[in-house]
Amino acid sequence: MKPYADLTDQRVIKALAHPMRVQVLNVLEQRAASPSEIADELDLPLGNVSYHVRQLAASGLIRLVRETPRRGSVEHHYELTARPDIGDREWAQLPDIVKHAMVSAALGPIGRLVNEAAATGGFTRTEAHLSRTALTLDGQGWKDASAELVGVFERLAKIERESQERLEAADHQDESHSTVVLMHFESPPVAAEPAVPRAERRDAADRAQTS
Repeated sequence: MKPYADLTDQRVIKALAHPMRVQVLNVLEQRAASPSEIADELDLPLGNVSYHVRQLAASGLIRLVRETPRRGSVEHHYELTARPDIGDREWAQLPDIVKHAMVSAALGPIGRLVNEAAATGGFTRTEAHLSRTALTLDGQGWKDASAELVGVFERLAKIERESQERLEAADHQDESHSTVVLMHFESPPVAAEPAVPRAERRDAADRAQTS
């Protein structure tokens, strides 16, 4: 698991609003890759991917790890240095339009990953989990729920570190890859039923009594 890097530079944060850069980071979180390999995997134009890779490298989120000669040219392979982690203070300072773009860019790959996992049996394992919990919270409840989710993530990071130690000792036998998606968001407003005038309610009640 790559460490998280706290972001405070607003220029870097806003750069992450571009969906293609989020997709590139998703690929490099799993392995080192070149712009050509990333373009092939994501089915995107190489020129566009190369541009966004350069922007991510300039921001310090990825770094060049090796160069491979390829038929008269050099293929550059990059890896993720640290997964970006935007703190509450930085998030609060972003315009809503940037927040919406960043959330959309992040949810797209997550949705595709979940759907692909469901289609290929990713939820058939006994320990797999899928649930949705509706909550009614006050301001303090929101803070408590958020802190609880942060605690879950920290425990998951510890579990993975311990797993890595056991896997190395066992020559990576019984190794498998999993994904945990943690979400907590304000539910969309529920559409209210149209109000019925009092006279119509009285008429309906009278009809029910006489029928």
